[in-house]
Amino acid sequence: MVSADSLQVYRRLDIGTAKPSPEIRARFPHHLIDIVDPREQFDVGEFVRLADAAISEIRARGRIPVVSGGAGFYLKQLLYGLPSVPASTPEIRTMVQAKLEELGLAALYEQLRAIDPATAARVGPADGYRITRALEVFETSGRPLSDFPPPDEPRSDLTVRCIGLERPRPELHQRIETRVAGMFAAGLRREIEGLLADGYGAQDPGLGGIGYQEFFDPDGNLRPSAEDDEISTEIRRNTRRYCKRQITFFRSMPEVTWIPADAVAVCSELLDS
Repeated sequence: MVSADSLQVYRRLDIGTAKPSPEIRARFPHHLIDIVDPREQFDVGEFVRLADAAISEIRARGRIPVVSGGAGFYLKQLLYGLPSVPASTPEIRTMVQAKLEELGLAALYEQLRAIDPATAARVGPADGYRITRALEVFETSGRPLSDFPPPDEPRSDLTVRCIGLERPRPELHQRIETRVAGMFAAGLRREIEGLLADGYGAQDPGLGGIGYQEFFDPDGNLRPSAEDDEISTEIRRNTRRYCKRQITFFRSMPEVTWIPADAVAVCSELLDS
């Protein structure tokens, strides 16, 4: 199984990302889990490169690769291929980071709005990674990132069966409630405290996802345990919103066959057909 989860790639982020248990991973080998330090950026380009390698390795063993996960953008880029965006250089990356430290994210976002309003509207003012990446592209090529659209046709070198598992909305929301309660019971706060004790912080990419970001105040300080009920509410709310966006995203992909999540037999038939 090849994971397409954008947070399960990070080591030590176990509870908040709901990684498969060691027992499941021992029974069913998983790729692209626990491969990146929480301080490291991990982007869609790196995902596609590593997923392609894992798929090739699985196929070489005579097995059928199963790509599964919640990052719709990762999955679509794997299926359609990446845009031909020019690579940044260490010099330009350093320059943009220096501007970020000197001027702040809000100022860089205003710069992006001036040179590439389409990308600015898509990424939003809080997405530091994508704002700086778009500015790097402009500094490298002299062209806005929006000039490099992704392919609009699926890759010809992959034969894919896309299966979407759906649940009634009330059931889905109840499962989110249960999952978040289970995360807190399993020690989510202790997991984050352990990361902070080892020098990680709110500024690290791995701690910027839902289930982690809510634990920090606007200055990057860990919120007190007295606020755990409020933090839990925020995680549940943000997860529901993310879930809604992902459903909308996958519904826009014509290649997906939708079946009830518990219809195991139907899923098996589709994979065998």
